[in-house]
Amino acid sequence: VYQVFENVAKKYDVMNDSMTLGIHRVWKDILVHKMNPCPGTLLLDVAGGTGDIAFRFINYVRSVRQRQLQRKLKNHQNLSWQEIFESYQKDKFNSLGDSQVVVCDINREMLKVGKQKAQHLGYSEGLSWVLGNAEELPFDDDKFDVYTIAFGIRNVTRIDLALQEAYRVLKPGGRFLCLEFSHVSNPLLSRLYDLYSFQVIPVLGEVIAGDWRSYQYLVESIRQFPPQEELKAMIEDAGFFKVDYENLNFGIVAIHSGFKL
Repeated sequence: VYQVFENVAKKYDVMNDSMTLGIHRVWKDILVHKMNPCPGTLLLDVAGGTGDIAFRFINYVRSVRQRQLQRKLKNHQNLSWQEIFESYQKDKFNSLGDSQVVVCDINREMLKVGKQKAQHLGYSEGLSWVLGNAEELPFDDDKFDVYTIAFGIRNVTRIDLALQEAYRVLKPGGRFLCLEFSHVSNPLLSRLYDLYSFQVIPVLGEVIAGDWRSYQYLVESIRQFPPQEELKAMIEDAGFFKVDYENLNFGIVAIHSGFKL
């Protein structure tokens, strides 16, 4: 699995757009809106080497902070121009309200791509990158407010260990969110989806990334991944409460959610 992602790292974003017709961007937006992070949130994004969730998290928190500042200024109509200016300057240097996101990935190449994207897009504040295994996270207990893993949990060797580690590093009251390819319930759509997955995606992998075998593996890993109810039970077995899931696009992907109480 490590070799697969080392091979595809440089073309990962292009292939995601090609395979999903760009819809993966919407799915990731929905995940972050479901998270609804507030300023001060400490997020751990596992298997997030390319930074897609981290960048969305930063944008979301910045937007919340900006709205908070505007409401604050509206409620103080008697502020002088100097006081308004100073408020904006202060917010400029603390636009995340002490929020932080730690991106943890087992693959150096994926982290390298993510760091390059962050530099190119101008993300630096509140963002750190850590090499680590989802099954043995290099973090203390009860550390994070939110744990996310997007399109990564199906690639870990032991899903149960990854879920136990997610539970361990979350604070009491912390939230687990998993975005992953899942199982389509509609029989007709399922057949069309299989046809596209096995006949088209490996060809795209060969044409765009020069790597048929890696994308053949990715398709097969999706089919071997536990269906929604089975994954829900596994998350509950790890100790999480209020576990539920939301199907997107008829179950092509699903967002699972749970809380550490």
